[in-house]
Amino acid sequence: MSKVFVFGHRNPDTDAIASALAMAYLERTLDPSVDVEAVALGEPGVETRYALDHFGVDAPRVIERARPEADGVILVDHNERQQSVADVADVTVHKVVDHHRIANFETAAPLWFRAEPVGCTCTILHRMFGENDLTPPADLAGMMVSAIVSDTLLLHSPTTTDLDRTAAQALAERAGIDLDHYGTDLLRAGSDVGDASAAELIDRDAKSYTMGSATVRVAQINTVDVDSLLARRDEFLAAMNAEARQQGYDLFLLLLTDVLKVDSDLLVVGSPVEAVEKALGVTVRDGHAKAPGIVSRKKQIVPQLTEVLRTT
Repeated sequence: MSKVFVFGHRNPDTDAIASALAMAYLERTLDPSVDVEAVALGEPGVETRYALDHFGVDAPRVIERARPEADGVILVDHNERQQSVADVADVTVHKVVDHHRIANFETAAPLWFRAEPVGCTCTILHRMFGENDLTPPADLAGMMVSAIVSDTLLLHSPTTTDLDRTAAQALAERAGIDLDHYGTDLLRAGSDVGDASAAELIDRDAKSYTMGSATVRVAQINTVDVDSLLARRDEFLAAMNAEARQQGYDLFLLLLTDVLKVDSDLLVVGSPVEAVEKALGVTVRDGHAKAPGIVSRKKQIVPQLTEVLRTT
């Protein structure tokens, strides 16, 4: 096997980066002859940088395409083609480890595929380490527990399972941190928007989906001060409209999530807005809706909106 890249989705979040690092470490440990490298499809965000700095881990280098350096890839934390590397159709996908829906994905040859309905890809990888009688080093364990904290909002998201809780506690012990204290600090760090423009913020954590005949973009900004973001509503809606026109999105949703209250507000542009209202049980007025209890794109937005748009 030639060089293999391991990477998460575009606009990588903490799970995309940490799961790539963990999967690459696991592959190298199980087979030292494999030339495998964790890479990223974008620069780490503020939250991920906080975790990398805290545990003294170097960020994976960013790539635009896999070839010609690598002929094979391993996908973590995603499987949909529009979320993957630009030339994913031109390389061999050897393995996939994911916790999202499976869509727009096919390969020419059989592959190793593992998908579980848990809160975080690093939870699956923690199980894989255990199944192979391995323990991640402390710094990698720190990155993995950071991913679980991020994806599950410190185990308060409705996506959280008992497997996530078990993995988070074990990895926190291995990393030598207090889970609640560190987790709160991580989420607060990730909510720092600094002086970033609306256009930058809506692209930090955003994914594109095909839902029926519609192309839908769903972005999320985690915060500890939703009101300060809502004060910029017009700026966000203008940036969302501009990107939707440029990229051809039918709908663009932006979830503003309070990571401490575990609650959200929703901004929406495009059409059909009625599909969003029906799917999520919200009322959109002037591009804004209250979305109480909705904090998970994966579990509380994508399945429901996909079902409505398939029949619209």
